[in-house]
Amino acid sequence: MTHILHIDASARPGIAGTDNHGSHSRHLSHRFVHQWQLSCPQDTVTYRDIGQNPPSIINHDWIASAFTPEERLEPWMKEALAESDHLVDELIAADIVVIGTPLYNFGMPAALKAWIDQVVRAGRTVEFDDTNPIDPFVPKLTDRERHAVVLTARGGVNMAPGEEMAHMNHLEPHLATALGFIGITRLHYIAIEGQEVGGELLAASVAEAVGKVESLVGELQVAFQDAPSPEPA
Repeated sequence: MTHILHIDASARPGIAGTDNHGSHSRHLSHRFVHQWQLSCPQDTVTYRDIGQNPPSIINHDWIASAFTPEERLEPWMKEALAESDHLVDELIAADIVVIGTPLYNFGMPAALKAWIDQVVRAGRTVEFDDTNPIDPFVPKLTDRERHAVVLTARGGVNMAPGEEMAHMNHLEPHLATALGFIGITRLHYIAIEGQEVGGELLAASVAEAVGKVESLVGELQVAFQDAPSPEPA
């Protein structure tokens, strides 16, 4: 059985095509999860709307606690890390992380960056190898195959890798670096472009993205069906 962690990061609470001023990234992420559950209703989903309920920004207490060995954590330190522990547990439990996010000012929304800061954790999702000073970071989420599906909406156009405006898009590269750092390297990207232009250009981009979402759902479901089952303990 596959478990999906579904994250929405848009500040817009509604869904484009359904609600006034709705979110195009939410449209894609909800379409992905809906299509998945139509074919695999037994699979489970954890939903987290960080666009409306953003994670806490890390502070001094969080940093002091996160870099203290577990056996030396004081009660206030455990409290400072409680939210992070919960978010990390959700991430570890997931086989697929579906992230619906807009591109804001060349990068990710602040709420998504706050989530990244909470889940990239020494001792939980990444380890340090003191014997390798050149590259001491060891990702911990390599125990099984995990995928991340990044579904984005952009105001501009031609911002995909290799296109004319790609240099202004730091969202997907940032996510790829952060997720790869903790061991999630199977990433899939689908984007809607042209929100600022609107009209036929946006409509065509939406239609194309929805089609890609539905195709990706099918591809991943086949991949998970064909994946070997873990050996019993």
